[in-house]
Amino acid sequence: MGFKAILRGAVLAGMLTAFGTGAAFAQACQEDQFTSKTGEVYLKAEQAAMVNKDFEGAAKFMNQLRAMELNCYEEGAVVKLSAYINIERGDRQGAIRDLMSALEKGYIPAKDAAQTYYNIAQIYLQDENVDKALEYMKKWQQAGGQPDRTQKWQLAVLYQRVDDFKTALRYAEEVKRDDGSNYKQEVYDLLIYLYNQVDDKAKLAAVLEEVLVRNPTERKYWDAIAGNYFAADEERKAFEVQKAMYLAGMLTKEDELMRIVNFYNRFNAPYHSAQILEKEMNAGRISKSLAHLELLANLYQVAREHEKAIPVIRQAASAGGGGAMYERLGRSYADLQKWEDAEEALRKALEMGGLKDKGNAHVLIGQSRYERDDRSGARAEFRAANNSAGRSWLGFMDSEEATADALVCFEVQDRKSTRLNS
Repeated sequence: MGFKAILRGAVLAGMLTAFGTGAAFAQACQEDQFTSKTGEVYLKAEQAAMVNKDFEGAAKFMNQLRAMELNCYEEGAVVKLSAYINIERGDRQGAIRDLMSALEKGYIPAKDAAQTYYNIAQIYLQDENVDKALEYMKKWQQAGGQPDRTQKWQLAVLYQRVDDFKTALRYAEEVKRDDGSNYKQEVYDLLIYLYNQVDDKAKLAAVLEEVLVRNPTERKYWDAIAGNYFAADEERKAFEVQKAMYLAGMLTKEDELMRIVNFYNRFNAPYHSAQILEKEMNAGRISKSLAHLELLANLYQVAREHEKAIPVIRQAASAGGGGAMYERLGRSYADLQKWEDAEEALRKALEMGGLKDKGNAHVLIGQSRYERDDRSGARAEFRAANNSAGRSWLGFMDSEEATADALVCFEVQDRKSTRLNS
């Protein structure tokens, strides 16, 4: 059964209760029965509507009744039956007119007026007329209506629909209290929405934690908690939530996985960042683009994992990184004192071009020659560098050679002196 059908049933039950079953409807009415002729027609209308559900036939009898001269008792009964028929036929506006007429003419006792306002509100709610439904819910309360759990929920939803979020929250929180340990997901979802709207981050965080305990695999609640921390500039907490989501396998898209990679790097964990990036690239969930390869190489280098950085830099160079990536490869080999490999990569970098400063590449090649005792080759590269670093190396080598020459002279003089004294 649909929600509107349930509402209709509730309205009918409440309406019949409010009208009563045959007593006079107002203190001013002294009549308490039908005249024989009117009663005969009324019974036919009631039989057609309530028993046979023949509303077209009932309408014909109702028209006959309206054309007759009715006493107050009969008029009240006709209004009651008319409202019933209109609701059953889906003529909600007609039903509302009947109910309002009954109120205005005193056919409904004062003690039942609140229930009638409530019934009118429910009819408007069936018709998706939120403003009118809320108007009559307020009249119901003003007439003494005390909302139970169901009615508080209706009020929470109605106030939310008209953007009165603070009042909606009051009723939603009352519903949650009434529910106690009886968890209702729709209540928590509404509370999450409303706390967001009124920007109550503390209560939002609390209710999200409650929801997450019951729905640990529901992605949207994890996202909401992370978003709440982001909004409060609590990035470390947001990172911890995102990390938990990653470890639980909730993050699968490239942009989500890259967020985790960047988070680890941001919070000074470049090695963990590199491990995740490489793992996800190998799994095909992050593309092996030049930008991602460069980032992976950077992360390993910052973490001083040069052995791991080298194959990544090779991939980046092959993927179109150009001379710059081969220069980085040469530097990485130099850091590991793999001098031949360093020179090979740096030569490739110079061939490919695109370097910001060719002189630096020549200096590194010169250093690799120097470390392999190729002093003439080293000098040639330092001269080719034509920069301060190259000149410093040349000066250093000149100093080394001068010192070596001085030592040779000293040794010669020392040997001569020894022979003369012997």
